[in-house]
Amino acid sequence: MERNVSEVLIFMKIAICDDSHQDAMYLRSLLKENHDIIIYSGAEQLLRDLENKKAHYDLYLIDIYMEIISGIDLAKRLRLKEEDAAICFISSSDAFYRQAYDLYAVQYLLKPVQKEDLRQLVEKISQRIAKNKELSLQFRWRGKMGMIPYEKILFVSSREHTLFIQCKDGTVQECKGKLNEIALKICGDIFLRCHQSFIINMYYVSSLNGNELFISNYRIPISRRYLPTIKRRYQEILFEEMD
Repeated sequence: MERNVSEVLIFMKIAICDDSHQDAMYLRSLLKENHDIIIYSGAEQLLRDLENKKAHYDLYLIDIYMEIISGIDLAKRLRLKEEDAAICFISSSDAFYRQAYDLYAVQYLLKPVQKEDLRQLVEKISQRIAKNKELSLQFRWRGKMGMIPYEKILFVSSREHTLFIQCKDGTVQECKGKLNEIALKICGDIFLRCHQSFIINMYYVSSLNGNELFISNYRIPISRRYLPTIKRRYQEILFEEMD
């Protein structure tokens, strides 16, 4: 029996960027209705939506041969905005394998795309998303749910019943909640409480100095009650990096 490309897989937001409407609709037909699929006829509108933060996609299916902005140039600009974007190039030629490799594309599919190849790609990305969810901080802000992978978080601070998630890229995500509740969910080997107002990602601690630590350009206080645990975990990570 023929399998659906998205059978028993995670629901994803997928962007198809192809200036051939026929080819874009063909890809959409392979994906069926199991995902939120948006079609862009060129790179300009996709970049505008990303710039205005109107959209974020789990997977980008990008045609290489497009006018004005090529698929390769689009991918380069995507990488600047989303370091971990899952990009798959779609092309009638295999001449751009090297560029795809340099841009960390997850796949390179030749037209006409085969259903089984697309199914395997969707399955791969679904597995990645599932794994990231296991190591991600989920939050609610203004009625919407969000998720930030642990590896992108420097620390979480609390002030006046609001939590501030400080990310590596300099962005700060606000959400309502209590630091005690977050601590119960995430504290362990990666995150530790160091103060009544701070939870830190221990893998981004650059140094300890007395009763404060340094993460990136931030100086964060350490309460006396948390100091022994912080010191012990800091030393363990140093030894991990030496192995």
